[in-house]
Amino acid sequence: MSLQIIFKGIVLTCALLECSMAVGGNQTVLTLQAATELAVRDNPDLAQIQARAQAMAAIPSQEGALPDPQISINAMNLPVDTFNIHQDDMTQLGGGISQAFPFPGKLALREQAAAFEAEAASQNVTEARWRLLSEVKTTWWLIFYLDRALQIVDSNYALLQQFVEIARTKYEVGEGLQQDVLLAQLELSKLLDQQLMLKASRRNAAASLNALLDKPANSEILLPETVASQLPILKQENLLYQQAEISRAILEGNRLGINAAQSRLDLAKKSYLPDFTVDASYGARANTPSGNQRSDMLSLNLSMNVPIFAAQKQAKAVDQRTSELMQEKYALQDEWNKVRSQITQGYNDYQRAKDQVVLFETGIVPQARQTVASMLAGYQVNKVDFLNLVRSQITLFEYETQYWKAFTEANQFLAKLITAVGKEEIYE
Repeated sequence: MSLQIIFKGIVLTCALLECSMAVGGNQTVLTLQAATELAVRDNPDLAQIQARAQAMAAIPSQEGALPDPQISINAMNLPVDTFNIHQDDMTQLGGGISQAFPFPGKLALREQAAAFEAEAASQNVTEARWRLLSEVKTTWWLIFYLDRALQIVDSNYALLQQFVEIARTKYEVGEGLQQDVLLAQLELSKLLDQQLMLKASRRNAAASLNALLDKPANSEILLPETVASQLPILKQENLLYQQAEISRAILEGNRLGINAAQSRLDLAKKSYLPDFTVDASYGARANTPSGNQRSDMLSLNLSMNVPIFAAQKQAKAVDQRTSELMQEKYALQDEWNKVRSQITQGYNDYQRAKDQVVLFETGIVPQARQTVASMLAGYQVNKVDFLNLVRSQITLFEYETQYWKAFTEANQFLAKLITAVGKEEIYE
């Protein structure tokens, strides 16, 4: 009779779960792929990095263009007593144009440096996109784990309620102890406490995911009930290193930074060479009062700057650019060390979590379920005390929760590893 009560409780729990699913049936299920697509499309932080890259892309052509010419209009040798342009032979009205010409090669180097920096900015967009995808996936999997943990809590709560009824029934007929009833009620209260904590954690995780998707923090998120349980096999660690060296955007961005710094250094070395300014002006002279014609005047001028303070200015600029180049090289090496560390840590963490999933799935959880079934059968015929029965059920609850935690961590580490490599193709 007690076994029938337990089975009815399980059926009731399943019915309640199906009912809750039906209530949320009108809500769109947010798959992992949909979440990543929404984040890439709507995330404001990624959008502002993209806008900055677009702004940087407009700089090279500006740096490579000549300075704007200057146009002048003048009146020369105008007599102030009459302001008559016919009075004096030296009076003339004119206009001129002036154009500065940097020493050959300077503009090209400026444009080249800006182009490298613009390309580095586009690499920053790619890097930010990978970081965003990793954060979205990690948060999505956290919510998925919390949903599974809440389902396990609900299932165990229903079973422990049946244990309470069994213990109460046996106590009422003189075959059980009152402490068994109290113990079961205590475990029920503990499950309620865990449920409260899990629900609070889920709300916080949902708020984080909504922020990444540019949605109100309190928007409801409904995830799929099931996902593919097969965890992939990774490529060898050294192959992931080789792949990251080519595909990781932050490394390419640093290499472009080195190129830009080299162009700035080359430009600083050219600062010893003078820049030129060409002026041309035309002066129109009016005829004399008697009608004699006076010739107009054309003036040409070529000027250049003289770097006489090279030790304090140009030489220091070369020193500055040299140090900046070394800074970029050290930054690349430091970043490469970090990338390799991220790959190794992610690789080891994923393998550990994957092994745990296999262990729980094929060994620990099935054995714990068999233990609970055996304990329950023994308790029915008074061969197992109630405390051991409850403990076995709580242990099964913990193992099932740990299984989903390990499964979730494996997928989270996989997302981080993909970001560390900078490419999806990291599987055999």
